[in-house]
Parts: sequence; structure tokens; C-alpha cells
Amino acid sequence: MNFFLKKIDFKRSVLIPGLLLFIILLLLNSISTSRFFRIDLTDNNIFSLSTSSKSVVKEIDDLLTMKVYFSDDLPGEYANNRRYLQDILEEYAAISKGNIKFEFASQDKLEEEAQKSGIMPLQLQVIENDKVEVKRVLMGMAILFEDNKEVLPVIQTTTGLEYEITTKIKKLVETNKPSVAIAQPDGQKEQYQSIQNVLRQRYDVRVVKLNDPIPLDISAILIGGITDSLNSNEKKNLSQFMERGGNMFVSQNRVKTNLQIQQAVPIQSDIFDILQKYGFYIEENLVTDKICGRVNVQQQMGPLRMNVPMEYPLLPIIRSFNDEEPIVSGLEQMQLIFPSEIKQDSSSFGSVNFTPLFFTSEQSGELKGSYNLSPDPQQNPFIRMFNKSNQILGARTEFTNASGTLNQVILVSDSEFMADNGGGRSPENHIFILNSIDYLIGDQDLIALRSREITSRPLQDISDTSKRSWKWVNISAPSLLIIGFGLVRIRRQKNRSNVLEELYG
Repeated sequence: MNFFLKKIDFKRSVLIPGLLLFIILLLLNSISTSRFFRIDLTDNNIFSLSTSSKSVVKEIDDLLTMKVYFSDDLPGEYANNRRYLQDILEEYAAISKGNIKFEFASQDKLEEEAQKSGIMPLQLQVIENDKVEVKRVLMGMAILFEDNKEVLPVIQTTTGLEYEITTKIKKLVETNKPSVAIAQPDGQKEQYQSIQNVLRQRYDVRVVKLNDPIPLDISAILIGGITDSLNSNEKKNLSQFMERGGNMFVSQNRVKTNLQIQQAVPIQSDIFDILQKYGFYIEENLVTDKICGRVNVQQQMGPLRMNVPMEYPLLPIIRSFNDEEPIVSGLEQMQLIFPSEIKQDSSSFGSVNFTPLFFTSEQSGELKGSYNLSPDPQQNPFIRMFNKSNQILGARTEFTNASGTLNQVILVSDSEFMADNGGGRSPENHIFILNSIDYLIGDQDLIALRSREITSRPLQDISDTSKRSWKWVNISAPSLLIIGFGLVRIRRQKNRSNVLEELYG
């Protein structure tokens, strides 16, 4: 043994450094099993659990099990989803302090077990061996807590996956589900079915007639699209709800529009008097914006009349948000339909806290007095007069009522914002409404998480001068790089020739 040690040159041997490296790796591995961390360099940390998810996980006080049903032979892009899912579940388990366990189901009897959990196989078209095949695969997960179960039947994309998982966990661990209501004035038939379906992910949702007293367990109500005055019962029930500390989400503009006949008239209703009491004043106008949606307009193309997409400034696309407000801080885009401008009511200064939520762009305008809704700029030149900027289209107020309780109201100046045939179909509007209701009832765990899952990243508009400049940069830069590379090569060759001449000349 002594002879063997003498033969080893410790200064030159790799044995000692290798042994030290092995011990360090062993220690790091044992530490990492109990302490989890990740360096995430993505724009909004999409590969790390948000503080919202961590807050929800802290509420778990018993064992929560996640059973994952994924087929082994998935096509490439779906195999990546499986790896992402495993990474994120490891992070959930690591921060839960032993309260969350997850496992991938064995491939033996996989389909049978999955169907018992409510997860059905999915048929996918894949290209293998130069031919199209239909594969029967499983990509789902069941979450079990005490005697309850929530299911993600299909996980086809990683976008929004953390939000889906955290929402399911919150539903399982929540003991009392908050109740919200869609309030219907007399004569209103719109029930906002799309919004109801979205809200039911988180709340107990009811449709209540405003003619009847609002139940005591309702935390917040949604109301919108009012075109007439409320009757005495409706005003009394709404007032009583607010006096006991109720909160309200309102979607209401000031002008009723009819695009088919291209006419609009101001709405005559006492809802505007009620909103003034809560700190809002809605201008009798229609807001226009250069950044806007499109409508199809029939135009004569030779012998044919064809539908041609045309920008329509009365459908503003919102990209300016109040970053200091959690309701909208992570949002990137929303679209409104025939909105009106919101201002703080002058009589409420000092008694109401008024906070803008989102605005028009720097190039916006208004139609006022005369409402020509034609999208054709030749027939309607005023629709493209953008002489205003940063008009408020969404805001919230909070105030203390006569009984000493705090009230909160959120207003969007678009009567179609929640409607099934209007903004109620927009995923971005869904996120804003869910964030708003969470804020109104004081449950803000999921607000930041919803917002960071948005994938809409529209290109910013730039001036024509900038466009021309970048065009010439793109045209000339490759040629200049090639010429520069050639000149460098020529110079190097010349220097090399000079050296050779000195050596052998």
C-alpha cells in the first residue's frame, strides 16, 4: 500500500481532483433533492412557477396527488410537452413540502386507467416513414385531493398550462367557492353565456333578475348593455346591494349603434346618473382609434362585388394599460366595440378614488353630435380624424358609502364587452373580466398568472420614415458586410505575401 502511494505523483495525478469533483457533485445532488431552484431567463419567467401558484400551493394542508396519463410514442412536439409537464410538476412538488406527489401512469393498461379517471384517448395525424398515420394517444392528467378530483383531459400545448393546473388545485382546496351574479334588468334578454362559462371555472355563477333582491351571499355582480332606465325596484335592489358592501362590474357605453343601417343615437337611461354617483362620467361620443380592428366592406371589383377587409376606427384595439394596476399590468391587447370616453365625475373629486385602467393610443379621436358609422373614408372623413390621445375607456373607483363599508366599481365603456355576439368571445376580454372579479372580491392569487400566459405579441406600429430607413438598411447591410469581408481578406492576403517576400525574397 505504501509502495502504491509512493508511486503516485499527487501534484500531477488526476485522481485527487477527480475524487473531489465526485464528492462535490454528490453533495450538490443530495442538496438539490430537498432544495429546488431554477434560473429562468425567459421574458416573463414562463418556465418557473409564479408567486400566485406558490401562494395557492401553500393552502394545501393534506396530500394532493397528480396522476399523469401520457402515451410513450408521442410525436416530437407532444413529447416536448411531456418533458415540460414533468419539469413543472417537479417544481410544484418541491415547493409543497411533501403535500404534492405526482406520478406518470404505467403504460400497462394505460388507456383503461385513464378512462376510469375521465380521460379519453385522442386521435392524432402524424407523418412516419413518409406516410400519414392516425395514432391513438393519451395526453391528460387527474388531480386528486381528499375525496374530490379535477381533470385536465387533454394537454396539447404548454401555453396556459400552469394557470390550468393552479386553477384546478385552487378549486380542490377552496372550502367556500365565491358567488357572483349576472344581473338582468327588466326586458334584457342577453345572458352572456360565454362569460358565464368562463366565470364558472372559479365561481358559483347565477343569473339574477334585478327586479328581485340580490341574495346576501353574492360578492359581486356584472351588469351591462342597458338601453333604458331602471324601474324603482331595480334601483332600490341595486342600491341595497351596494350599501351592504357589494361590488360591481359594468360594461356600458353612451351611444346605441346599429351597423346595419349605419346609424347611432344617444342612450337615454338613469344608469348614467347611478354611475355618476360612483364617480364615473361617460361622454356622449364614440371613440375612434388609428389602431383598430377590421370589417368587411362590399366594393365593386370590375363586374363583381366583393367583401374587402377595411380598418374600422370605431373598433379600437387597446394596447395602452396602467402598469401599476394588477388587473391589467400583464395584459397586452384587448378590442372594444363602439366605446365612449370615460372621465371622473367632477362632483366626486375628493370622495371617490378614481383609477384609469386602459386608454386609446396616441392617435385617436371621437364622433360627437352626428354619428356616421360608414367605414368608407370617402363617405365618412371624420372617422379618420385623430386629434386626441390617451382617452380612458376602462376605469375603476372605490369609495366608502353612507353605512361605512367600502365599495368598488369597474367600468368598461363598451355595452357589447360581455355579449356573446361581441367582446364576450375574446380570450383577452375573458382574462380582464376574471381579473376584475378576482380584484372585486379580494382574491388576487391568479391575476398575475392569467396575464402572463397571454401570447398575443402584436408588432408595434412605426412611422413611414422609419419603415423606409429599415428597408434600406436591410437592402444595403448584406452587401456592405460582404464587401467588408472581401476587403479584410484582401488585406490579410497582402500582408501574408509581404511576409513571404521578406522570408524568401
